[in-house]
Amino acid sequence: MTHVAVLYGGISAEREVSLSTGRGVIAALGEAGFRVTPVEVTQDLAALIATLQDARPDVVFNALHGRFGEDGCVQGVLDWLEIPYTHSGLRASAMAMDKAAAKAVFQAHGLPIAEHRVVTPRELEEADPLARPYVVKPVNEGSSVGVEILRQGDNRRSEIARGWRFGERVMAEEYIAGRELTVAVMGDRPLVVTEVGTGHEFYDYDAKYADGGSQHTLPAKIPDAVAQAAMDVALRAHGALGCRGVSRADLRYDDATGRLVLLEVNTQPGMTPTSLAPEQAAYCGIDYQALCAWLVREARHGA
Repeated sequence: MTHVAVLYGGISAEREVSLSTGRGVIAALGEAGFRVTPVEVTQDLAALIATLQDARPDVVFNALHGRFGEDGCVQGVLDWLEIPYTHSGLRASAMAMDKAAAKAVFQAHGLPIAEHRVVTPRELEEADPLARPYVVKPVNEGSSVGVEILRQGDNRRSEIARGWRFGERVMAEEYIAGRELTVAVMGDRPLVVTEVGTGHEFYDYDAKYADGGSQHTLPAKIPDAVAQAAMDVALRAHGALGCRGVSRADLRYDDATGRLVLLEVNTQPGMTPTSLAPEQAAYCGIDYQALCAWLVREARHGA
């Protein structure tokens, strides 16, 4: 019987999401016949290492989200311990989590990205880094943590800059009008295009994780050519970063202009009851339990 340690919780701003993901994964893997050891991750790295060394699992299911869980940090620890783990390796995880690095990779591979610029909080306080409207976001957070949209007439720029708590880099990105699309990639297969609708100004943290916060339409009601293009972009982005397991690409599509833009790739897509990747897998005939089991079978360590 394969022994799987599930890492969940963590110390990022997405801890609550990870706890929800972990609980779902622990139940699913147990029902699928795996021997499961839940490992709630805290600030104590030495305790995590000791727990893994004592448990000696065959595989780690990485259910962590955000900094230290999907940015290459825990991946490096698991590589050091030579324990196979789910999802992407250190290099792909680190590049995907750093939005500036990821955009450089996407641009080098000819993928469609938005105009953007990385500035300091002080530079943001002093002047608009881009023509309005534009988006500001942390360079290395997920789940839309810290994201703000600055439009014409909005006087919050200085306030946002002075209150910035996400490090010394701010990603300013051209605001792309249109529809929110997302595509999960499973191995070398893009699954389906989902359109995400929400009554919020954008697909923010609450829209992603609160019950009823968003509406998912899959397959998205868009032209077939656009759906194919979105799946192609997602698969190419997955490959460009060197992802493995499951990733999810977020895109914007503007009906008025036909423009399709890749925003980012998530190497540890959520596995909560409202998450998009499990929903897409289910649409393709792969239920939640089967998806978790597939990720375990695909686990490995190293780049």
